[in-house]
This record gives sequence, structure tokens and C-alpha cells, in this order.
Amino acid sequence: MHPVPAAPLARPATPRGRFGGFSDRMGAMTTPSPFSSGRRPLEPQLPRGEVVASYGTYLEAQQAVDRLVKADFSVKDVSIVGNDLKSVEHVTGRLTYGRAFGAGALSGLYFGVFIGIVFVLFSPTSPGVLSVALAAALIGAGFGGLFGVVSYAATRRIRDFTSTRAVIAASYELVVEPATANRARNLLESGAVTDGSAGLADPADGGAPPVR
Repeated sequence: MHPVPAAPLARPATPRGRFGGFSDRMGAMTTPSPFSSGRRPLEPQLPRGEVVASYGTYLEAQQAVDRLVKADFSVKDVSIVGNDLKSVEHVTGRLTYGRAFGAGALSGLYFGVFIGIVFVLFSPTSPGVLSVALAAALIGAGFGGLFGVVSYAATRRIRDFTSTRAVIAASYELVVEPATANRARNLLESGAVTDGSAGLADPADGGAPPVR
């Protein structure tokens, strides 16, 4: 009788990731970028410190930081924190075929002028170089206007207006490291505050509570 070969031992199951081992394989194949320094990027975090002043607009907060800079304050300890962010879209007008053509033609004109300048710079002595540059500008304006009309015709039923978008905050706070918060507060209070909408923290109350 021939000896029966022993069955191969079962290999222990390798624990797989959430996606059936795909994430494990991807982790093994991932290589660092040659342009990276080998360190993981820092995640953005809210600054910790004391609120020394609060303003209604970003311009007021920027002017306060400028006053600290002029007073030789260590501004690396200062952060501007915007609260209650809102996305605002301001409607500027109704979009028509004429406006679509004009906006597209203006964009195409800029590109055509750029191409014409390149021709002039690289071939200044070529005959008719100015005519070529002018033709490039006109062709760019024509194609840009045509593209604007086609784009508007494709989205006319969806969006018939022009607008601008911005993200603004309801208030802006100056957050300073606790070690230098009192000096920053004193500098801001001693400076000339012309806008009455800027509210400074009262040092008698110990300032605003630290930001966590």
C-alpha cells in the first residue's frame, strides 16, 4: 500500500481590513512622495488662548492686528477667528445672450492678446507680426463670445442670472496666547479706536474665557 500524503496545514487567516483587505494592500503599496519631507501634514486646529477683542468685520480685526504690529507685539501669538460662517451669494443681474456673448468675448480677447504678445516677443522682426497679433486678439474674442453663447444656451433653463459668492463671518475675534494676552489687550485699549462697533474685552472682568 502506498502511503497517503498528509494534507497541507491550513494557513492561519490573515485579518482583513474593512474593505476585504483592499486597504491593507493599498497601505503596503503606498510610497511617500519624493517631494514630501516624510512628516504627516498638520491638521488645522482652533487656536487656544484668550479673546482680547471682538469685531464686526474682518477689516476691523485686520486693523487691530496692524496696531499690534506697529507696537512691536509678537503677532505670531495672534489669531483671527471668524464665528458663525455664512455663504452669501449676491445676485448682480439677469443673464441674457448679449451678456453671455460679452463676457465670453472679453475672456477670449484676453487670451488672444496674450497669444499676440507672445508672437511679438518671439518674432519682433517678422513681417506682419502686428497684424498677426491683432488677428489673434479678434479670433480669441470671437471664439470666446461663441463659447459663452453656447454655454448659456445649455444652462438657460437652470440659471438665468449672474452672481458673486463669498463666505463671511458674523463676528471676528482676536485670540492671543495667555502669556501675552494682557499686553495685547492693553495695547488695543490704549490705541485710538475710531470705530465704535469694535468691542474690546474688559480687563476688570478678567477678559473673555479661554477658547477651547
